[in-house]
Order: sequence, then C-alpha cells, then structure tokens
Amino acid sequence: MEAYIDGFAFPIASQYLSEYQKIATQVGAIWKEYGAIAYYEFVGDDLKLAGTRSFTDALTLKEDELPIFGWVLFPSKEVRDQANKQVPLDPRMAELVEPLSQKNRLIFDASRMLYGGFKPLVKIED
Repeated sequence: MEAYIDGFAFPIASQYLSEYQKIATQVGAIWKEYGAIAYYEFVGDDLKLAGTRSFTDALTLKEDELPIFGWVLFPSKEVRDQANKQVPLDPRMAELVEPLSQKNRLIFDASRMLYGGFKPLVKIED
C-alpha cells in the first residue's frame, strides 16, 4: 500500500482567518481519528514567482482574501476512501461547518475550493 493525499486550496476572508484556524484545527483532529496520518493547512505568504500562475490568480482572490493550501496524508487510497465516507457523517463536522456557512457571512465557500486526490510520483526522504 502506498501513501495517498487529498490536496485542497481555497480563499478565506482575512477577517475570518483566526476563527477559521480554530475550526480547522478541530476538523484536522477528526480526520486523524478516521485514519489520516497527518493534516496540514497553510496560509499564503509569498505568492508570486515570475513565469508562473499564482494561487492568487487560480483562486480568483478578492482584495481582502488569503489563500489556504492544505493536504491530508493517508497511509493508502483505501483508508482515504473510507475516511471520505465517514468524516462527513460525523456529527461533530456539521457543528463545526455550520458557522462557516451562515447566510449573513460566508466564511468558507466550497464552490471556490480546488480539490483532488493524489497518488505518489516521487518520494525523496532523509
């Protein structure tokens, strides 16, 4: 069995970054309960490199938004597939996700998220 990751990127309004971070920390812990080896989320910092398309462009960021980039590491695609079935059904997820999508303030818009599952291509470790 080979490692497998789910990768994602999405915009977040800078004013909600701290609130989102608290929720994402809890979400990551839930993913680990369902078999993830590790859960990572990073906020964009150095986003321009000449000759490339930036996350800012790919996510069509608005002036007050920051890109979040992350991935969930699994021991195998099979574990990932099972987790992807179980995590959305965990009642804690509904409680955590609801504040992100309240009608009067949309913190997280899933329709703007880039997502995909990835199998290994190159692995270089110490």
